[in-house]
Amino acid sequence: MRETTGATGEGTRAVRAGLPEPVKNEPTLPGPVFAAHFHLPGDVEGPYTYGRDENPTWTLLERAVGELEAPGHDDVETLVFASGMAAISSVLFSQLRAGDTVVMPDDGYQALPLVHEQLRAYGIQVRTAPTGGDAQLAVLEGARLLWIETPSNPGLDVCDIRRLVDAAHARGALVAVDNTLATPLGQRPLELGADFSVASGTKQLTGHGDVLLGYVSGRDAEAMAAVRRWRKLVGAIPGPMEAWLAHRSIATLQLRVERQSANALAVAEALRDWPEELGVRYPGLPGDPSHKVASQQMRRFGCVVSFTLPTRARAERFLDALRLVDDATSFGGVRSTAERRGRWGGDAVPDGFVRFSAGAEDTEDLVADVRRALRESAG
Repeated sequence: MRETTGATGEGTRAVRAGLPEPVKNEPTLPGPVFAAHFHLPGDVEGPYTYGRDENPTWTLLERAVGELEAPGHDDVETLVFASGMAAISSVLFSQLRAGDTVVMPDDGYQALPLVHEQLRAYGIQVRTAPTGGDAQLAVLEGARLLWIETPSNPGLDVCDIRRLVDAAHARGALVAVDNTLATPLGQRPLELGADFSVASGTKQLTGHGDVLLGYVSGRDAEAMAAVRRWRKLVGAIPGPMEAWLAHRSIATLQLRVERQSANALAVAEALRDWPEELGVRYPGLPGDPSHKVASQQMRRFGCVVSFTLPTRARAERFLDALRLVDDATSFGGVRSTAERRGRWGGDAVPDGFVRFSAGAEDTEDLVADVRRALRESAG
């Protein structure tokens, strides 16, 4: 593999991450390897035997993600999955057994309540507490695993990762951090002591709204072996084309994150200064309840802003009035998106709650579009 750990700049690291050593007349990033099986005469040996176990295209992507999640640490292993939920499930169901207790956020990703139901069906006790105020500390005793989502989706609360990790480890619990909203360029949970960093690569990591992907990074070889075994058993593997597209996209991650973070802050400031009280949340705003903790552990504050319009009808008029922002779910893409989260029914948010994902448009254009939509929807 080409050495990137000596590079100090995050942009340089993103551009070079996971690339193999250059070979004359070969592409810089080899194309996707489409193979269900590989030549395997004689004894079973070598890294590639069957397509559900390993693939050279995954290998390059996994090395790239690992270099971003834990630069300079060769003991970190990364595994890629077919989706963010596949990655989340792999950690939970590989590490927990009947009789274990897991602590989860009660304000996290919308699909987590479905996961809670399945965990309970397997005889695993699920405790929940809010992300803000490090409230999960109060329910840690006796837990086997602590699951953190910070910033939380969609409310954008933040908890102190290091504090929670130290408390969990003191009680013998493992810690997994959902790093989707932050990306490895926003925070590095493994460097803050977490056992697992988990994310949906569908979002800002790949950033173009055309790939479903997830990953798990971890430092403990035994724990990651269990995650790998789970991936093999359930077959939650990414296609080689998706893995290749993800790796290609990582090269522009730093550029996208810088622009999107700047746009998110500008939109948050415009919403904060609007004559109406909109309950704006963005960890990068100095007055945000999460800002103090976020500024201690995050290098960038992400692309997502949340706010609440007075009614469902007002929120829908606002979304319809936007011209540069697509009404769509998910977040992290180069094209700005926004949606009324209450339409899904799974988040404990008001009817007028809007999750806004800032894209890579010109900042002035995006802010102007938001202000115009606010004006037009007020009537």
